[in-house]
Amino acid sequence: MRVSVLYPLMPTDPRTVVPFAALVRDGWADRLWQGQSLSADTQQVFAYLAGMGYRVPVGTSVALMPLRHPLDAAIQARSLAVLTGHCAVLGLGPATPDFVAGLHGKPYDSPRDACVEYLTEVRRLIGTEEGGAGAVDGAVSLPGMPHPGVEIGLGVLRPTLARAAGRVADAAISWMTPPGYVRDTLLPAMAKGAAEAGRRVPRTVTVVHAAVDRPGRNAYRLAFVAAHVHLAGPHYADMLRRAGLRVHHSRPNLGARALVDSGVFVYGTPADIAVRLAEYGRAGVDEVVVNVAGVYSEHGRPDAVRDLQEILAACREL
Repeated sequence: MRVSVLYPLMPTDPRTVVPFAALVRDGWADRLWQGQSLSADTQQVFAYLAGMGYRVPVGTSVALMPLRHPLDAAIQARSLAVLTGHCAVLGLGPATPDFVAGLHGKPYDSPRDACVEYLTEVRRLIGTEEGGAGAVDGAVSLPGMPHPGVEIGLGVLRPTLARAAGRVADAAISWMTPPGYVRDTLLPAMAKGAAEAGRRVPRTVTVVHAAVDRPGRNAYRLAFVAAHVHLAGPHYADMLRRAGLRVHHSRPNLGARALVDSGVFVYGTPADIAVRLAEYGRAGVDEVVVNVAGVYSEHGRPDAVRDLQEILAACREL
């Protein structure tokens, strides 16, 4: 199982991302991930880092589909592959219905169908579909350009999008999903979708909240700071209930306690955290992405980087 790192905030200064990129450049982590940023743009921050000499593998977890036309998403992804010199992961997600309606006037009629259509078009434009790229019935195509490759990912929480990922994605990217839920719910749905499309099952990437137990820290507080926005989302609460946690989107404070008590928010010594992360590998996860958002927000960037360094070192020792 690969172990990667996430820059957990929307950056306002790309230089704050450098210590995270250095962990990848120096071989401690496999890939640098960022989520959607409405501050400094995610792809532009990656490009800035490459220009500084941090030409490392990168991925988005996830970029929101309604913000970009598939043509622009394809151009950005190919550009990152060229600039970094590595296969880039373009992780995509449909966003919430309210967000989509605010941009396009109404929500997607079917988020699943929208994802399948969008990813299929991005794949065609990048030229990674079986049979090669090219215009279809006069559709716009991109000029050929050699690049190290692009993996197209889809953010998944529940079986419907997991099955869609099986049909069209190279990677399924989950967030805050317990290992047993990935194994018993998401992977079977992905396998079903892949079988329907006659293709390989996508690899699985899971973003995991973590923090090292240190004096002056409170695990419940860190979990709330890190995850309260997601815990207030009905779709995240539904996923966690399916996984057996007692949560409700109206009570994110209690949801944070449930994350810690269940081990979904991983808290302990670096060795404890490494053991817990290894459970994701045994559950079928190909790449785990360590997210230290709580520590970063409560205690600052140096403490967050220190946690990552110690967790990554412990993972190496397993």
